[in-house]
Amino acid sequence: MSSRANHIVQAWLSSPTRGVLELARDWKARHPPPLRFSGGLEVKPLGRVPDHTYGSESGYFETPQGDIFFFLPRRSDQIEPSSNFYLAGDFNGWGAAVGQDAWRLTAASLDEEPVWLWRGAAADFKGSPPQRFKFVTGEGQWLPVPDQAPNGVMDESGIRNRILDPERTGRHLFTFELAEPIDLTQSWRVHWTHREEDHSVPLRLAGFFHQLQTDLRMGALVEAGQTRFRLFAPRARQVELVLTDREGIEHWHRLARREQGPAGDRSVWEAVVTGDWEGSFYSYRLDGPNDEFSLFDPAQPVLDPYALAAVGRTGPGVIVREGAALQDGFRTPAWQDLVICEAHVRDLAALAPTAATTEERRGFRGLLQWIESPDFYLGRLGVNCVELQPVQEFDSESVEEYHWGYMTNNYFAPESTYAADPGRASGIHEFQEVVRAFHRKGIAVVLDVVYNHVGVPAHLMFIDKLYYFNTNPAGDLMNWSGCGNDLRADAAMAKRLIIDSCAHLMRTFGVDGFRFDLAELLGAEVLREIEVALKRVKQDVILIAEPWSFRGHIAGELGDSGWASWNDGYRRFLKDFVKGGSSQESFEYYFKGSPWHFAHWPAQTVNYVESHDDRTWIDEITENADGNGHLPTANDRRRTHLMAAVLFASIGIPMISAGQDFLRSKHGVTNTYRRGDLNALDYRRMERFPSTHAYFADWIAFRRSARGALMRHYTRASETFFRFWFVPETNAVAVLFNADRSQGSAQLLFAINPTQHDVEVPVDAAVLAQEWTRIADHEQFIHTSHPVPPAALTAPLWLPALGCGLWEQSS
Repeated sequence: MSSRANHIVQAWLSSPTRGVLELARDWKARHPPPLRFSGGLEVKPLGRVPDHTYGSESGYFETPQGDIFFFLPRRSDQIEPSSNFYLAGDFNGWGAAVGQDAWRLTAASLDEEPVWLWRGAAADFKGSPPQRFKFVTGEGQWLPVPDQAPNGVMDESGIRNRILDPERTGRHLFTFELAEPIDLTQSWRVHWTHREEDHSVPLRLAGFFHQLQTDLRMGALVEAGQTRFRLFAPRARQVELVLTDREGIEHWHRLARREQGPAGDRSVWEAVVTGDWEGSFYSYRLDGPNDEFSLFDPAQPVLDPYALAAVGRTGPGVIVREGAALQDGFRTPAWQDLVICEAHVRDLAALAPTAATTEERRGFRGLLQWIESPDFYLGRLGVNCVELQPVQEFDSESVEEYHWGYMTNNYFAPESTYAADPGRASGIHEFQEVVRAFHRKGIAVVLDVVYNHVGVPAHLMFIDKLYYFNTNPAGDLMNWSGCGNDLRADAAMAKRLIIDSCAHLMRTFGVDGFRFDLAELLGAEVLREIEVALKRVKQDVILIAEPWSFRGHIAGELGDSGWASWNDGYRRFLKDFVKGGSSQESFEYYFKGSPWHFAHWPAQTVNYVESHDDRTWIDEITENADGNGHLPTANDRRRTHLMAAVLFASIGIPMISAGQDFLRSKHGVTNTYRRGDLNALDYRRMERFPSTHAYFADWIAFRRSARGALMRHYTRASETFFRFWFVPETNAVAVLFNADRSQGSAQLLFAINPTQHDVEVPVDAAVLAQEWTRIADHEQFIHTSHPVPPAALTAPLWLPALGCGLWEQSS
């Protein structure tokens, strides 16, 4: 292959002096590639990348002798240490390879590193188009392809695989070493100079660069007689502070790069300004390299990522003295006792029956008045946890604009459009009062937080695009979030920013936990580090992941962690089940808490069927042809009761969306992120559908009571705790809780019929012969004011169409 057919693809530094060059194809000439480094960088002779080094990233390598080695590092944190691993791809039918000894990887060692290895003839894997492959466990779990895999490709279905490229076998990579450490504040390029060609690529900082960090306190720090300003900006050449005093006069100060300490400390810019600046405004201006990985602009106002309050999405920040930790004596409920309601600040307050003004209903003050009302909706419903959609500063352009909040601009500041006077940082006190009020009602507060991408303007991008964001080798932003950018959460100071802001929210506002939006983009390893750090601040912090993104799903990887996850499989299952679909196996799996594959412990699954995204429950399942459940049919309402019964009886954490209990409809509209008119809770529907609201409230009360303890598990129940009886060829079923009496003498019998005809469930006659007290059916709970005496049940157990029942037996 001629050098003319080749070119340089990318070049990166893994340390201040060492790096790797990647060519488009293997370099087979004896002389080195025609490369030149810009700026007079002195470079030692190029070296070859060892086969094993390339293979550790690509999953395979070839030898000059014609052998091919596929391998995985043998790590202690792999899915199951006892698992078998198989090579699967276009060449062997993919999943058909599972269980076939011919494709099983064996334990071996490469360069003294333990690996799982498969060896064969390279010629058997040549093909056009290039063959795709992946590794899979004996249990059928596909191992994800890492982002850094040089041969990772996405297929037409959005699935990421590896490819075998016969022209890129490891001999297209070269190592290089610089005579002196690189200057981070300059742009550097590598040129391909063959004959009259002069193609170049940027010399990208990687590895060591994203691990630069400091332990110094960041932000605007109010001290005795002065304020200290610190900003982490490793590639900046100049940082200026713009201070605006209480009279509106601007004061410009140039920050200085710290010159002592470790490399991370020398990436910190600092200025000390004398005088009392509390309550003043501030922002930064940065200048730096001009290349594909940079967006430095000295004319761009930049909001401090550590600002504790902000006037708006563009800033400026408000200088606030950090106060003492909020302590109100509230005890966060145990996870297995949680019943969560997801809600939005404005949706709750907009139509609430209070005296709040229009302006107050747009923010924290209006919500506070509603919480403090004796008729507060969530208090009447009986949930003990609210999951608030984002309240950190997001990119709403005006107070009037309705916004879900999933485009965050600052992780410490309360949303300015929810504050009565953002210029005076009133949102801090106002949100503190909101949390206190929820706690007085016995309701824990979990915040929906968005650490996978940022909103507009992307302030972190103007501080350092390369450090804080995932890009491809050309410097283009990755977009697995679907929101224009992906935060590089594994960069040391990005990770610290996440941890510091969550710790601030817990200490300053007293919040009880967090739900991480699109947590897959942060990665399981980063999430585990966040968990450890946050539990040092609050041991019982509630941590919930939305475990997917457009890139993949990590609920299985989080199994051995302290994170719970939204269970999207449960959501799909229950919608199908109440309409007569799904399967007996699915019912048993999800009812028992999605054990082991999804949830390693009972409260690790957050069971739900509706959230802010997509259509509401009633719009999704309605019999109305237009998908508009505003006027639900009788069967719509009946199926909603069946859903509630299964949801609150299932093992795990039940979550509903605000208004679901009174059949909230968005008139069939799927995406309402800008539709405050459709999202505002119409509380009159509680009067229109009072029995459905009461049914939810009664189920919640029962689940949270001592009588419902058999539905709330701290540890996984015994294998014989449940017994299931299904009606043949249907999903109608009866479930006996505590069948083996392993949790005392009390038992519960739950039965449900999602079909449209009456059924007889073949429950053992000996079980039905005991004395049972009916607690509820598909219409209502039977309260103690009208007790039903215990009695034996008739075998077989009869259930009406779209019906259910709950019985208890205490002796």
